[in-house]
Amino acid sequence: MEILCGENLSFKYLEGEKDAISRLNFTINKGEFVVIMGESGCGKSTLLKMIKSELLPAGQESGRLLYKGQEIEEVEERTKVSEIGFVMQNVDAQIVTDRVYHELAFVLESLSYKTEEIRLKVGEMASYFGIEDLFRKKTDELSGGEKQLVNLASVMVTGPELLLLDEPTSKLDPIAASEFISTLHKINVELGTTIVLVEHRLEEVFSIADRVMLMEEGKLLAFDKPRKVGKFLVNHKMIAGAPKAVALYKEMPIPEVNCPLNVKEGKEYIRNNFSNTKNNSNVSNKDITEKQENVSNEKILELKDIWFRYEKEESDVLRGVNLSVAKGEVFSLLGGNGAGKSTLFSVICGLQKPYRGRVLIDKLNIRKYKDKDFYGKKICMLPQEPINVFFKTQVYEDYIDVLDSSLSLEEKESKIKKAADTLKIEGLMKKHPYDLSGGELQKCAIGKLLLLEPEIILLDEPTKGIDGCGKEELVKIIHQLKEKKVTVVTVTHDVEFAADISDRCGMLFDGEILAVETPHNFFGKNNFYTTAVNRMSKDIYDNVIKLEELVWMIKENM
Repeated sequence: MEILCGENLSFKYLEGEKDAISRLNFTINKGEFVVIMGESGCGKSTLLKMIKSELLPAGQESGRLLYKGQEIEEVEERTKVSEIGFVMQNVDAQIVTDRVYHELAFVLESLSYKTEEIRLKVGEMASYFGIEDLFRKKTDELSGGEKQLVNLASVMVTGPELLLLDEPTSKLDPIAASEFISTLHKINVELGTTIVLVEHRLEEVFSIADRVMLMEEGKLLAFDKPRKVGKFLVNHKMIAGAPKAVALYKEMPIPEVNCPLNVKEGKEYIRNNFSNTKNNSNVSNKDITEKQENVSNEKILELKDIWFRYEKEESDVLRGVNLSVAKGEVFSLLGGNGAGKSTLFSVICGLQKPYRGRVLIDKLNIRKYKDKDFYGKKICMLPQEPINVFFKTQVYEDYIDVLDSSLSLEEKESKIKKAADTLKIEGLMKKHPYDLSGGELQKCAIGKLLLLEPEIILLDEPTKGIDGCGKEELVKIIHQLKEKKVTVVTVTHDVEFAADISDRCGMLFDGEILAVETPHNFFGKNNFYTTAVNRMSKDIYDNVIKLEELVWMIKENM
């Protein structure tokens, strides 16, 4: 029985040049787990907001959207609130109270449930999601993973029949993201809740979906079982965002064998169809040689015994952090939510002051720099919330404003055009930053930093909200920056991205940076903080962390 139906569904934002959603026709059945994928700005989030209509901004709608056979606009508000749940990408934006138990009770109180019912439902949700130990905590004390779990529990407390999620794992570390996806699967299987999930991180969700919807420029390209969509992706550019097992099938197809969808099937695909007599690829040595070519011996960034805490009576967030980064090096820092990675970036930029230790740039303490010589010239940072770098009503105006006033308008526009062409954001220049999708906003924020041409760029979760194609473009940009001897330091949960760009990787744990290694040595030793390719090929080939290396090893064994 269908729960959701779109008939020639279209939507255009005010002042939009073209439809964000264009003549969509689809049906979603009760109890289905549907994953929506596609490039940033293709209309995925807009579709979710049309379903959760109270979130939809002003614009022109056409066609019909039916919930249980009824026009969505005609569904009672109380029904919408209680039966259609929505979990946002931004974990902090959805939290409205100061305590976890208040958060769980908030919607029920708004719907005028009796106190006894509220206590029972809140207690049941806390037990079901295993968050009893968080129950009386302040919401601002929770990690990103804990906050997103509380967000999910606070939506599920009304017993929704339809659960919508807009990239809910984009800010979560690999372990927290895996646990969150497992919880969604449990809700779908045990409660029969219909789930519609927009997601770029597809490694774990692709194979558990009943159907996958592929969107492009507001249109529906495919809507079918994961294995059929996987085969469709083999000839589509969004293969860049597909699970690595599907990408392996594209590179090494065996037509009579099913397309593998996840790590387990990928491992079986390799074992059953290819030889592994040669298992020493020497890729780690090749990695060191290639990546160090543009790295100077000169240290441009040094952290010496950094200790930091937010309040005098609180525990230390950073505990004796030491790190040296060379000019032209790309360094990636990984670690769990709440480990202190973003705090460390704030210290490097001088936004937070450590109570012990020094930050040196070009061997000079950052306190000795004047602001005009430091911010934008020596160093600049992409914050975790990219909207914070925009101050104007158009992206173009922000770009003009950030460029040196000594440049002519023609020179400024030439630089802007080059940045826009590089990031493929030409069509976003005249848009208001608040009208951009998460991925579009991220790319535009990165473009603004590139215009500054600093010596050091700090990127805090740069792939958040960016699709596979956009991520490939960002990898190319970072390689170009490296060729220009620009130093790039990233904080990321995206292990595939870190493996692609990094000269070295490290993990921040318990306030210290541990295990600083080349990507092959770092990811090759890990079981969870490692790439899908490494998990697929572990115990078959040695030290393989990237798809191209895996394909090379398979061919070497043929």
